[in-house]
This record gives sequence, C-alpha cells and structure tokens, in this order.
Amino acid sequence: MIGSMGLRIPRATSSLLGRAVNAVATNQSAVAGASAASIAAQRRWQHYLMPLRDNFEQEGIRNFLSPGSVNMAYTEYQTFILEKLNALVVGTDFEQKDTKSIVLATARDPELAHVFNHASMAHNNHFFFDHLSPAPVKMGDKLFYHINENFGSVDTLRDEMIGTAVSMFGPGFVWLVRTQLPGQPVALRVMATYLAGSPYPGAHWRRQEMDAQTAIGSSPQGLSNGQRFFERSAAGFKGNKLEPTAPGGTDLIPILCLNTWEYAWLREYGTGVGGMGGKLAYAQSWWNMIDWAKVEEEARLETRILTGGDSSV
Repeated sequence: MIGSMGLRIPRATSSLLGRAVNAVATNQSAVAGASAASIAAQRRWQHYLMPLRDNFEQEGIRNFLSPGSVNMAYTEYQTFILEKLNALVVGTDFEQKDTKSIVLATARDPELAHVFNHASMAHNNHFFFDHLSPAPVKMGDKLFYHINENFGSVDTLRDEMIGTAVSMFGPGFVWLVRTQLPGQPVALRVMATYLAGSPYPGAHWRRQEMDAQTAIGSSPQGLSNGQRFFERSAAGFKGNKLEPTAPGGTDLIPILCLNTWEYAWLREYGTGVGGMGGKLAYAQSWWNMIDWAKVEEEARLETRILTGGDSSV
C-alpha cells in the first residue's frame, strides 16, 4: 500500500496484529507483576502506604486537588516518609507499632527526634487526607450545635482555621480539636502545630504550637515564649513515670486538620504572587471538601451538654 507521501506501508496481517497484541499483553502483565511485587515488598514492613478512599490517587479530589497533586502530596511524599521511618525503626520495638504509638513513645526523647518526626509526619499527612470527601458533605446537627456553641458560627470557625493557616510563617498543620476537663462540657478549639508537631496530649512536649524562629526573642513576650518552650520540652517526666497527658490533665482529641506544608498545595495553587492562588486559595478550597460526617463521628458528641440546662444534643 502506498501512503500519501509515496512511502510503501505494509498491510497489517492477522499474524502481525496477533504478535502486537501478545506483546502489549506481555508488557502489561510485566508492569502489573512489578507493581504487585512492589506492594508485597512494602507490606513486609509494618508501615506501608495506605490507599485512600474514593480512588483519590487516580481521580484526584474535584475542585481541590488534581490527581497529580494527590500523587505528589500523598502517594510520593507519604511513601518517602514511610520508607525513611521503616529504615529508622528496623530491628527495634517500634517496627511493629503504628505511627501514633511511635509518636507518643518518642516525643519526650531528643535522641529519637528523627523517629518522631517521620512517624508524626506520616500520621498527620494521612489524617489530613483521611478527612476529605470527593463531594461536599453536609454538617450534622450535633457538630453544628457544638461549633456554634464554641465559635459563635460555622463561618467564624472557617475564618479562624483558614486565617491561622495563612498566617503561619512556616509549614505545619492547623487542627480542630475536642477538649474536655473533668466535669466540664465538651469544648472545640483551633490549634496549630509547626513542622511535624503533634496535637496529642501524650506528645505535648513536641506539640510545637509556635515557630521558635520568630516567637522566641529578647522582648518580654519572646522571653516568656522561650521559657514556656523549654519548660515544655523538659516536661513529661515525673521520676520514672511517664505522664500520658499534658500538665493540667486536659483530654484532647484531634478531629480535623489542614496541612499547610508546601508540598500539599504549591503544585496546584502556586505561590500566590499577585494575590492569585497560593495558600489562601488552597485553604478556602479545602473547607468545601471536608468530610463533616467523619469529623462528627470522631468528635464523640453524644455527651450531655452541661451549659444551658439538662438538654442533650
């Protein structure tokens, strides 16, 4: 057969087509086999990449993160962190512990800071993605009531979380947490942790609620911040007894978080130069994709409201 440019093009025979199909099938089988082998190799370790729900890795999160951004922020970054963590804990008691348990066990030991950092980052990053939804989810009545009780309105909570994220000069996480003192009603509040800081009471000495580079200085407030920082770093030991909660005994449970590390948003939203995109646009888009049903479930809001009578919500 003669092509449009005078070149002779051979006809595709059934034999040629058959060999081509077989070659493609063989190649696909090899790729699938390599992928399965990779997954099997990962699963030999205690800490391996957990698949996200709703096929986020392949489809992305509509109106928030593209598949490429999810791949960078979760698949690639989480794999990197877990590989480092596995290398650090191989042959130790931490090898068979989950990331939260490692965080709580290593937070008070400066010599294990590298283990803490990788375990906490893996835990926080998964927590962030695990509370997202492929479509907007309506907030339940119990959570709506408690947010209005604690913040005045849902819009106020939104502004506080987004504003906190944007004002953080450095990477970290913004958390919505459930707190409760003995005999007191449940309270919700917003807190920030810098770098790989953890919000859990058992790791309060590595909570890192302030940026040490900017909050500690020679001013009265800077000196006060520095003293508080170093006191907290030394806290947690009472003789040989390890305290499970922060000073004061406040029970605290994280129920939602926003990841402010650049790897999570820079690819999709850019730097924000000229007021276009950036971390602000990322945080605003995040708010619309929160799985409020999961947040309410983890907040455990079935307890009786002690303020305003005996009614419960």
